[in-house]
Amino acid sequence: MTIITHSRETGTLIQGTAKGDGANTILKADGWRWSRNLGTWYVPNTRDRAARGHIIKGTAEQLRAAGFTVEVDIDDTARPAAAVEQDKARRAGERAEALAAKAERRAAAADRAQEGARAADARLPEGGEPIKIGHHSESRHRNAIARADRATRRAIDAGTEATQAAERAETAALATVRRYNPVTVANRIETLQADQRRAERQLNGHSRTLFTVGEQRYTENHDGAQGEEAQRLRARIQELADQINHWEGVRAEQIAAGHANSYGPETVNKGDQVRFRGSWYEVRRVNRKSVTIPSMIGGSWTDTVPYHELSGHQPAAF
Repeated sequence: MTIITHSRETGTLIQGTAKGDGANTILKADGWRWSRNLGTWYVPNTRDRAARGHIIKGTAEQLRAAGFTVEVDIDDTARPAAAVEQDKARRAGERAEALAAKAERRAAAADRAQEGARAADARLPEGGEPIKIGHHSESRHRNAIARADRATRRAIDAGTEATQAAERAETAALATVRRYNPVTVANRIETLQADQRRAERQLNGHSRTLFTVGEQRYTENHDGAQGEEAQRLRARIQELADQINHWEGVRAEQIAAGHANSYGPETVNKGDQVRFRGSWYEVRRVNRKSVTIPSMIGGSWTDTVPYHELSGHQPAAF
């Protein structure tokens, strides 16, 4: 019995396959990957995401056609955003630790390879003595040069691998820090709110104006979702509301701690000075979500900057 499962916590997995049964060919073609840690096949990037029905259905159909007995068990219930973020932080920490350990091993290997290269060089004749063609030492001399060349190449490759491993470890160590960058958090909230509004329009139905000719307006009407699609959208809206609530709480804590600003049309006025990317600009216009400032590169036009990307504010002096 082969069972394809999906939950938000574990992602999409498959159980009941065995080496040599032919399932791997089907799974690879459908985008599945083998995990040594899990000891099973999985669909990448499916943790805490909605089930990818087309992949699950397609894989099940192909396995059944190949003679497998397949069951599908999907639990698409979203987890609380706080739990999701806690797990992401834990996995990021574990990955950073693993990569740091790997970087240390690669650095040690690079040191050994460098030592081997120096030892191989030391065995060469002093002073860059040329090979004596026809002399009994010719073969030994050529072999020593070849060994030194191979040792140098190993040292270079090991050094490159050590540098790359260190860079990956540093990137992994900063993953959570970047995820909670105040500007990133504010941008994420806006994206989630836009996704929520889109899902609500799809659920409830909406109209949009395509164009107008004189007094005549031409619109495009979309009916609200029904049945399973409506259920899916309601669940998605609830999930987005939970995520928005979580990240708004994070942003409120960042503002309270002084790590993020609380600027807005209530606090910034035309003529004030605002700081953006290290420079100060006079506010030309105050908008609902942004301020209009002179061109940042000195042109005659203006630029707009979201409030959450400002790093300073000074009221105009009257």
